[in-house]
Amino acid sequence: MTKRVRAKYKIERRYGLAISGRAKSPVHVRSYHPGQHGPKGPRKLTERGQQLKSKQILKGYYGDITESQFHRTFKEAARRRGDTVENFVGLLESRLSTIVYRLKWVPTMYSARQLVNHKHVTVNGHTVNISSYRVRQGDVIGLKDSMRQNALVQQAIVSLERNIPEYLEYKSHEWTGTYVYVPELAKIPYPVQMNVGAIVEFYSR
Repeated sequence: MTKRVRAKYKIERRYGLAISGRAKSPVHVRSYHPGQHGPKGPRKLTERGQQLKSKQILKGYYGDITESQFHRTFKEAARRRGDTVENFVGLLESRLSTIVYRLKWVPTMYSARQLVNHKHVTVNGHTVNISSYRVRQGDVIGLKDSMRQNALVQQAIVSLERNIPEYLEYKSHEWTGTYVYVPELAKIPYPVQMNVGAIVEFYSR
């Protein structure tokens, strides 16, 4: 188990939430916090603590994002016109690794990053191996022939844990997905409620 995957499970145990939305999440077996004091229940959090918790949950969901990348994305969202909350989640959903995960070619955000880094994914016919690559409306994301029969990919495609969202137009026979539009928060299929407003408050201080 990689360091990143261990960190994901640690976050899920810490907050008692199946952030990944997977049936194998450890919180389904042990819903309390890790450590000898875990079964006593969570401590009462301050307002700042609640904001930090919201940030860690959203960042943990996207898995492959470092704190510096996450903060940079927020600052870009804040600079743009419009609602910072909607801008922020829109930028996170526009990452290539997120799109690959949404297309159900992989079971987790972590494996999406790996698939992209190993040059198995194309954007508009060109190989892209940067997981943070910003996908734009109308871009067509494809999976190379060499990975289409891969066991991990085949298992992910038939999984019933999640569906392909409506802001992606998927052509199964071509193994391509078109990024139709940047989704609003209400359209994003998060497995748990995300308090993005609290994250804006956290970074705005």
